[in-house]
Amino acid sequence: MNDTRIYHGEINPSDIARDIISHFNRGGFHVQVIGRDPKIAVQIAARQMRQSGGHTALTIAIHKVEDGVSIQVGEQAWLGVAASLGMTALSALRNPLSLLGRIDDLAQDLESLQLKESIWEVIEQAARQHGIGRELSNRLKRYVCPYCNTANPPGESRCIACGAPLGDIQPQTCMNCGFVVKTLERVCPNCHAKLPPQ
Repeated sequence: MNDTRIYHGEINPSDIARDIISHFNRGGFHVQVIGRDPKIAVQIAARQMRQSGGHTALTIAIHKVEDGVSIQVGEQAWLGVAASLGMTALSALRNPLSLLGRIDDLAQDLESLQLKESIWEVIEQAARQHGIGRELSNRLKRYVCPYCNTANPPGESRCIACGAPLGDIQPQTCMNCGFVVKTLERVCPNCHAKLPPQ
């Protein structure tokens, strides 16, 4: 299952891709970028020639949306992490002191197991640094009166031009994933998180 989040604000996919590359293209991982703005895929994989640990890989799809970027982290392909952990466990059963010789393998395997969580941490940190978030930007918070087509600023309960009530048309986002949701929705259609009542 893919994990998708939307970050609202002035940013391009290449800005997020650069932050991911600078964090992961070192040590036991290799990063490859495919495409360019407005659609980029970043692939992170364990280095083929490393001496220890199992192999893993995953892809991050970043594309421009109307008010920011949509980021989708794919499922992780484990390739060899489970086998490497199994070898470590078997070695420890036969001879507990053998764990000392497999510390590097174990550290690499644990780093690989936590890759998806680490990627989201890097993305969250990059979002904060770029001043973007899961809340709609002020540009999209403006909503149009259904009676007179006037754009209204956020928080107005009545249209500034004709005075019509605007309560049901005010846009909002899921605070878990940033997906734009309708006022009457109680569950986010993207991440299935419960939404607070309006």
